[in-house]
Amino acid sequence: MRVRDYSLTGPDGALAVERGLASAAWYHSEIPRKTMKALMQRSDQPAIRDTAIWLGAMVVFGGLGIWFWGTWWCLPCFAAYGVLYGSASDSRWHECGHGTAFRTGWMNDAVYQIACFMIMRNPVTWRWSHSRHHTDTVIVGRDPEIVLMRPAKLMRILGNFFGIFDVPQALRLMLLNAGGRLDPQEALYIPEMEHQRVFRAARVWCLIYVATAAAALYLQSILPFMLIGLPRLYGCWHMVLVGILQHGGLAENVLDHRLNSRTVTINPISRFIYWNMNYHVEHHMFPMVPYHALPKLHALLRDDLPAPTPSIWQGYKEVIRAVRIQRRNPDWFIKRVLPPTAQPYRPEFHGDVDPVMHDRAA
Repeated sequence: MRVRDYSLTGPDGALAVERGLASAAWYHSEIPRKTMKALMQRSDQPAIRDTAIWLGAMVVFGGLGIWFWGTWWCLPCFAAYGVLYGSASDSRWHECGHGTAFRTGWMNDAVYQIACFMIMRNPVTWRWSHSRHHTDTVIVGRDPEIVLMRPAKLMRILGNFFGIFDVPQALRLMLLNAGGRLDPQEALYIPEMEHQRVFRAARVWCLIYVATAAAALYLQSILPFMLIGLPRLYGCWHMVLVGILQHGGLAENVLDHRLNSRTVTINPISRFIYWNMNYHVEHHMFPMVPYHALPKLHALLRDDLPAPTPSIWQGYKEVIRAVRIQRRNPDWFIKRVLPPTAQPYRPEFHGDVDPVMHDRAA
């Protein structure tokens, strides 16, 4: 056992390159070319419908929150508004960042910019960050978006159900970028030609927050911040709840998404908020399939994938057990069980990870 360095500037990144895990070829389930072409067809209709429901619900709940401001009735209104702002924006940022939500480019870009602001992720920085996440998914020292490390930083994970650590970090990066500088880790994956765009986006955001602060001072009320900014704190719990399950407790440093990603069966409301990202193995295998086609893709790939985790609760039972064991033995991980019809794990897609390590609990 050795201490893992999850930073992009540490020795594990160089080790991943040395072992051939960086920018490597990944296992993909077989699917007919014609079928895949049909699944990858983009359409404006589903995303326009879902975006209208999302933004319309925000207007309704935000308006009710304003109407009932100063009474207890405003609390459930802002609770709903907060989840739509601080959690649903995560999946909209994600899908529009892939450019697959809408067929029309400007619609993708418009929703992407709005969602990035809500979730406090610079639209330029996070486009490149997420590209690296897909290229080097859960490769230690290469993936900038690993949430559940080994051993897990439990206070950070729990705090981020309310944005306690992520939001100050996001504000720090916003101010750093607005001043014309990048964080050293950002500089590793953002091309130099994109730096000025990072800085411009951060400066626009600063102006919006300054205007919100001015409105709060004028009204002598935090109400403007209840609508802009604070929902990223009080409404992000659903994003964290489902986000931990994407890769939590599973294998690191492997090149087979069936080993390091988790598909979970969840309720229709959570699926709407999450925009079908609960089909996470399928999404990582074929990231250019739009969110609305992921259930069809799941049905087609079912015989080659682990059975989906049947509920969020069951997923957390797996993750909590893994976190407990990994505190004593960070090399332990959950091995996914493939159906008899699946293609077997191929050694060339395993990196340096022992596929039976899951049986070696401390």
